[in-house]
Amino acid sequence: MSNPSRPRVAALTATAALLAALLAGCGDHDPGDEDLSAQELAWKDCPAPDQAQGGGTAPSPLPDGTAWQCATMKAPLDWDDPEGDTIDLALIRARASGRGGERIGSLVFNFGGPGGSGVTTLPAFGEEYETLRTRYDLVSFDPRGVGRSAPVWCESDQRLDAYFQLDSTPDDAAERRELLEGVRDFNGACEDRSERMLPHVATTDAARDMDLMRRVLGDDKLHYFGVSYGTELGGVYAHLFPGKVGRAVFDAVVDPTQSPAQGSLGQARGFQRALDNFAEDCVAEGSGEDDCPIGDSAQDVKDRIARLLEDLDTHPIPGAVTRRLTQTAATNGIAQALYSQDFWPYLTDGLQQAYDGDGQILMLLSDALNGRGENGEYSNLVPANVSINCADDRARYTEEQVRQRLPGFRAASPLFGDFLAWSMLSCTDWPVQGAADHPDVSAPGAAPILVVGNTGDPATPYEGARKMVDALGEGVGVELTYRGQGHGAYDSGNKCVRGAVDGYLLDGKVPAAGTVCS
Repeated sequence: MSNPSRPRVAALTATAALLAALLAGCGDHDPGDEDLSAQELAWKDCPAPDQAQGGGTAPSPLPDGTAWQCATMKAPLDWDDPEGDTIDLALIRARASGRGGERIGSLVFNFGGPGGSGVTTLPAFGEEYETLRTRYDLVSFDPRGVGRSAPVWCESDQRLDAYFQLDSTPDDAAERRELLEGVRDFNGACEDRSERMLPHVATTDAARDMDLMRRVLGDDKLHYFGVSYGTELGGVYAHLFPGKVGRAVFDAVVDPTQSPAQGSLGQARGFQRALDNFAEDCVAEGSGEDDCPIGDSAQDVKDRIARLLEDLDTHPIPGAVTRRLTQTAATNGIAQALYSQDFWPYLTDGLQQAYDGDGQILMLLSDALNGRGENGEYSNLVPANVSINCADDRARYTEEQVRQRLPGFRAASPLFGDFLAWSMLSCTDWPVQGAADHPDVSAPGAAPILVVGNTGDPATPYEGARKMVDALGEGVGVELTYRGQGHGAYDSGNKCVRGAVDGYLLDGKVPAAGTVCS
């Protein structure tokens, strides 16, 4: 995976700025931004997504004809100077239908990444949340540095193509040097093109943006649905503004207690577990014409994948258009397909195709992970992801530190271990200091937060849900377990999970701690 290091983003501010933000969080009000709190949003029909958001067409109305509306909210560029320069944050909403009773308020979504555009993601999944829209306006946004919200840019599309073709599992000194040079060039390009934004793309900054958003939307409390990195953002918000937490759900939960190295190692275990589940599923019910087409046993499936990747290390095969499927791209594609059980058939087809010398499907899956469109243009997903992660994380790993950790990563995952270990170099030589070893999400006195962990989640392993509950503090986090596959639980469609989440958000019914859904 090109940049899977941590599904996180935090402050890129210096120690004094971070301290000021934390002290401001001791109250539930930012004294210097009354003028911004009073701004009125000019909601209009949404335009088509721009390149930073991934391109495409304007969102279609919901089945009942409700149109998506977009607006721009002004926020301070620097929250330590709230009366200084401002940036524009892109918002989207669908008004409450009113079919479920009195409107509660706005339900704000963050779908993770970090670096994903909420303005494009919410309408893509809008129908999944129709039950919630009965009592809430559905709202999402592009966090600062992302999409239409003062986006971070780094290298050109052409240079990104070359960057993603680098060998991310170097075998010798020459390959290690090439990888390190590629990372330095990428990070230097981020500084050259986005120097103004890099010190201000912090999770603490984004959390304060959300509280401003709450006030501008007219809500006394922030009702929130965070997915993946969105759970960390929600946890940081709860820490800074515990008295403003309304009904909140965390799904696909980040472990807030881990260092970047520990997070990467956890992801190695998580993706390996998901690959094991994929292989076992393929052979579980095979008989006759329905035999698993990519292996005779689960171990055979994994052995063949390992041989494919080994061959691709030295002999790439045709991928998409003029690009070739390398070992790195193939591993990216496999990882992308493991994010959802719905993608497993594509992974099976892609592996079959690759065994026959055609890497197109795996290349397209890899492109999706990297934010590359069919027209060859990249969204700003990866630049935003790197800049936010490096803003969050104080650690800056060296080549030698990675090499020392390789045996542990390989033990965690023979297939993904090397990739995730070497991804720890992504913040090496980053131009701005990282904020902390891990985020503070302690939120004494906050309203209950429903924390949903999925036992088969590859990107945010299940164990993180319990760590989040413990870190939020006694009486705040309420854990619910989903025994399933893929990244997240609510969008799996599981009736038990849907019932628990909807019951809390719509009716305030907190499920019993330790509830298990299968």
